[in-house]
Amino acid sequence: MAESTIGQPVADQKKPKLDLTGAEWLSSSQGSGDVQIAFVEGYIAMRDGRNPEGPALIFTPAEWRAFVLGARDGEFDLT
Repeated sequence: MAESTIGQPVADQKKPKLDLTGAEWLSSSQGSGDVQIAFVEGYIAMRDGRNPEGPALIFTPAEWRAFVLGARDGEFDLT
């Protein structure tokens, strides 16, 4: 298992290749982007709704939580 920069073990980075063909994609009615998410087999998939045939990012529940908390705290603000 790999270690993080602070010496704590990090989760195995391998994720399964999920079949997203039957996924129910959800979109937010707020904001200016077209980001869509789907909950599939215990993972969270995220894609660009303007390019639904393009790739999707796959998050574990812990990764998703870290992402959402970071977004709420302004970690990804571009301004």
